[in-house]
Amino acid sequence: MSIKEKLKHNIIKAIFFFCIALLCFQISDAQLPGVLRRLPGGSLQRSTGRATNGNAQTKNSDTLSFQHRNDLEDSITISFRYPDSLKNDYLDSSLGDFNKFYSVPANYVTLGNNGTAAFPVLFSPTLEDGWDAGFHAFDLYKYSLEDTRFFKTTRPFTQMTYILGSGKEQVIKILHTQNIKPNWNAGIDYELIASPGVFQTQNSNINNYRFFSNYQGKRKRYAAYLVLMGNKTNVSENGGIQNDSFLLARKKLFAVPVNLGGDVQQTFNVFSTKVNTGNFYNTFTAFFRQSYDFGIKDSLIINDSTTEYLFYPKFRFQHTINFSSYGYKFQDNVSGYDTYTQKPFAVLDSTIFKNWYDTTLQINNSVLNFALQDKWKFVSNDFAIKQFPETKNPAQFIEAGIRLENFSGEFLQSKTFPQIIILPAYHLLYYFNKKNFYNVVLHGEYRNKTKNKKWDALLKGDFYATGFNAADYNAYISLTRFLNQKLGNVQVSFQNLSRSPSYIFNANSSFSLDRYTLAKKENITVFAATAQNPRFTLMARNISITNYTYFKNYYQADQFNGLVNITQIEAVTKNKIVGHLNLYSDFIVQQTTGNNPIRVPLFFTRQRLSFEGNFYKNLFLSTGLDVKYNTPYKANNYSPVMGHFVPQDTLIINNLPQVDVYFDFRIKSFTGVIKLENLNTLNINKFDFTNNNFTAPNYPTPGLALRIGVQWNFVN
Repeated sequence: MSIKEKLKHNIIKAIFFFCIALLCFQISDAQLPGVLRRLPGGSLQRSTGRATNGNAQTKNSDTLSFQHRNDLEDSITISFRYPDSLKNDYLDSSLGDFNKFYSVPANYVTLGNNGTAAFPVLFSPTLEDGWDAGFHAFDLYKYSLEDTRFFKTTRPFTQMTYILGSGKEQVIKILHTQNIKPNWNAGIDYELIASPGVFQTQNSNINNYRFFSNYQGKRKRYAAYLVLMGNKTNVSENGGIQNDSFLLARKKLFAVPVNLGGDVQQTFNVFSTKVNTGNFYNTFTAFFRQSYDFGIKDSLIINDSTTEYLFYPKFRFQHTINFSSYGYKFQDNVSGYDTYTQKPFAVLDSTIFKNWYDTTLQINNSVLNFALQDKWKFVSNDFAIKQFPETKNPAQFIEAGIRLENFSGEFLQSKTFPQIIILPAYHLLYYFNKKNFYNVVLHGEYRNKTKNKKWDALLKGDFYATGFNAADYNAYISLTRFLNQKLGNVQVSFQNLSRSPSYIFNANSSFSLDRYTLAKKENITVFAATAQNPRFTLMARNISITNYTYFKNYYQADQFNGLVNITQIEAVTKNKIVGHLNLYSDFIVQQTTGNNPIRVPLFFTRQRLSFEGNFYKNLFLSTGLDVKYNTPYKANNYSPVMGHFVPQDTLIINNLPQVDVYFDFRIKSFTGVIKLENLNTLNINKFDFTNNNFTAPNYPTPGLALRIGVQWNFVN
């Protein structure tokens, strides 16, 4: 481990233990008699029992007296906004969905282990133009700028989540936020996913951290936002099991032979998992935005000593700087002997590389040492001007801006370039090939959310005027109408973009084993309509893609010449059956036309039959069955080296419905969740759980799995 990696590792440990110490310090106050409960509008309140008068000053009296208590003076209200959002959101304290606490949502599919490559059931293409490295199999587990929350809270708040699963799987999530001053908030997010997996060479270790802060000047002219964020993803790749029949022949799943890595010696450490064969993805982002407004000043006198300053902007000057670094590496450094085949693992892995990737690798003393790596550094400066036509309505504005992007890439290459073929007579030697790029981007936005909040119109777009991604563009239009509290919102939207293929499809990338560059731009058009209200959400969408870019096998890149067209319908409903018994239903129907490389199930559903309610005043309970099912289809294969799902036409995945049972409860500020998964894997003949489903060819799901979790909220 390099000095830089050790330093980052120690910083992550220090942040984690600091948060633990902070939580322990808060417990003494957070556990005072009182209640932390959900209030209308999403705020959280805790009673402390302190007597205050109407001016929020503590009464000092030598006589015994009774006072009327004002709960609002001892309450905490928490809200947050996402970047560029006009809407205040609130923390969700609802029960009934274990996946809300877990790291994998219910509508995602993994390779069978938490932390492994994943994809959503509802297909969605990459809807971002401009530069893209092309590695997205682990995006589910990463922090991003788009999901960063900027909080505003009246008191320090900490939320800690811990989930323990079968096979030593652990998930830790920590959120702490507080207002340092009424107009300045700061906080930190931390997430750890550590899972050894139930099959060989399937261990994963993911560490994410994020520091966020937002500040607004006292007179509300100046505002600033800061984000420091890092994601470290280390995931072993086993290439799937060698044969399905081994699932029934072996009593322990860890004894089932796999295609890559083999049964190498593994040590489990919550903070660091050794990966001999697998992917190493590391990202770091430093984001800083500041703005200054010109407009109309005003003030509101609260009392003799307090004045609330008001300001209505007319013009805003905004500057955003973003520095990011990205590292993507696959390595196979394996040694030892397979007890089943009596062959060195290096020989077995080299056979896979020859069969799957048409690559011959050198083996020295039964040891294989192979690596591919792309590294990027990215800096952007964005200057924008906003104009607010209507005073007292900051949700109506016109924005125009320009962004300069400078970025460079380093690509690990072998001395035998252009072919990565290492013959036994030679040693494996590498060097970094470096390239520099730039982009100049023009962007604009028009937003009009009316004062009565019934209409919300949005038009935004950007155009790459010159540079590496010249002529890329992205245009988006949406119109939302609020009908009433019962019928909710109706939204229609249109998006069209033209984007350069991701850089993994460029011959310079070390992952481009076929040394072929895809040059045609992808063009994607999306029409969507959504209706949303308290009882149901209904979405209909059509996606059209030309020059669709993909890997047609384990390593060869290609672009589909025809038109890819996908029609999708998604429905989410809640229905009360009787008393405390409710049925939550999710439906997805999606259909592609013609013979194209996109593989999706025609139908997917999730049904949750839940007994839930509020019992004994402070007990909130939700328990029941969680069932998921999709129709048979030719599910994508997975390329471990590329970190991409690839189409295949030889095997149809036909699974039984996945059946889970869950028990969730909340008592004041404490939440407990229990889930028993994969009851459908029961083999009646042997009365064991070996009737596994498959998520991809050669990738079975685990058998019976138990997960137990807790979430605790602390307020100072």
